[in-house]
Amino acid sequence: MGSAPPDRKIKIAIAGGGIAGLALAAGLAKKSHLEVHVYEGVPEYKDVGAGLALHMNAIKAMALIGPEVKQVYFDKALSQGDEETEMVTEVILGEGPNQGELVAELGRAKGRKTVARSDLLDGLLQLVPKDCITFGKKLDAITETPDAPNAVHLTFKDGSTAQADCLIGADGIHSETRKHLLGPSHSATAPVNHDGWQIYRTMVPTSEALKHINEKWTRCVPILLGPRGHVNCIPVNKGTRLSAGVAVRGAKFSAGGAPPLDPALYANYSEDARKIVALVARDTSASWTAADHDHAPFYHRGRVAMIGDAAHASMPFAGNGAAQALEDSAVLDALFAQLADASQIAAAFEAYDTVRRPRSQKVVDLARQFGRVYAYAEDGMHEDPARMKQFFAGAAAFTNNADLQRQNDDAVGLFRAAVGGGSEGVGDAVEVV
Repeated sequence: MGSAPPDRKIKIAIAGGGIAGLALAAGLAKKSHLEVHVYEGVPEYKDVGAGLALHMNAIKAMALIGPEVKQVYFDKALSQGDEETEMVTEVILGEGPNQGELVAELGRAKGRKTVARSDLLDGLLQLVPKDCITFGKKLDAITETPDAPNAVHLTFKDGSTAQADCLIGADGIHSETRKHLLGPSHSATAPVNHDGWQIYRTMVPTSEALKHINEKWTRCVPILLGPRGHVNCIPVNKGTRLSAGVAVRGAKFSAGGAPPLDPALYANYSEDARKIVALVARDTSASWTAADHDHAPFYHRGRVAMIGDAAHASMPFAGNGAAQALEDSAVLDALFAQLADASQIAAAFEAYDTVRRPRSQKVVDLARQFGRVYAYAEDGMHEDPARMKQFFAGAAAFTNNADLQRQNDDAVGLFRAAVGGGSEGVGDAVEVV
């Protein structure tokens, strides 16, 4: 740790057993001076079906938490190519005079893989000791007794309670932790959907998808762009199922709610795009309404902090929401390795906030902009493929190529300076495009 172990274990409560909460718990559970417990709101995990094509920064963040975390991802995922072959998400113009032109290659990484969220959760769960997680504990209220042992008191919907030295809220976009920190009436507390996005989505067996769409898109990840919705596919469950979708900007603004997906509206899209739209339209029961958060002014107060979607929910269009959650977990894992006693928790949270908030909120902004670019709604950019390529290249470099070891080191340096341990190696914590 770099300092003497505390007289008693530091008790950490994590609200939420999603990707952020479980990845962090997997790291913290290995540290002998810490006692971690995850409280997950649902009684058991359901197969929610969402597909993830994690970018290089997500893979690097998992490796920083521990090689076993990264290995779980590899074990559960479908490889898109040889481990030494670099694979990418292809962004292609699906409509207009430049139809078919490749304008971006996102998430470039060797041995790029796709994974169902449910499969990744199952793997991460195996890394957390069974006595360190309790299901059916949805957070209802948080009270604090500053600077006392077990200073944070949790009340759950079922009336039960728990105490800990700190709370890390990984409780999703409708976070009770966020409500506690910002206040229920704060303008950034509730989720928002400023552009009225509706995601029409289907999940089908790959064998069925092959009857309807280009075989290539059952193995790779395309994003086909156009003004009436962008189209994409993600292979999941080791390639046995396909998640296919059409994201339509403004659909939620329609009178009476989002209308049914109408393939006739996509007649001038590319053949590949039309076929995927028709496949999705056959069964849109997996559809959902997208949302994100306006920027929170802080991610922590005292001994309570929020991470992942609780802190910075983003639109899915930049493919980096899970990656940012994993970056949060990597930074906090590094910081909590340094704790000498519970009195230093607030300083650790402040270092996390300083390092992670600017970068993660920049990704929220980028994801919104990606959506507008995909929908041909960003200042005529779709008419200039060269300009689109420049935009995507800069954004991809920001998300994908970040020096995450340096991010961890910056946070640890800030923490050590705050608690009197020196500031050697502290760099500029805020990365810009």
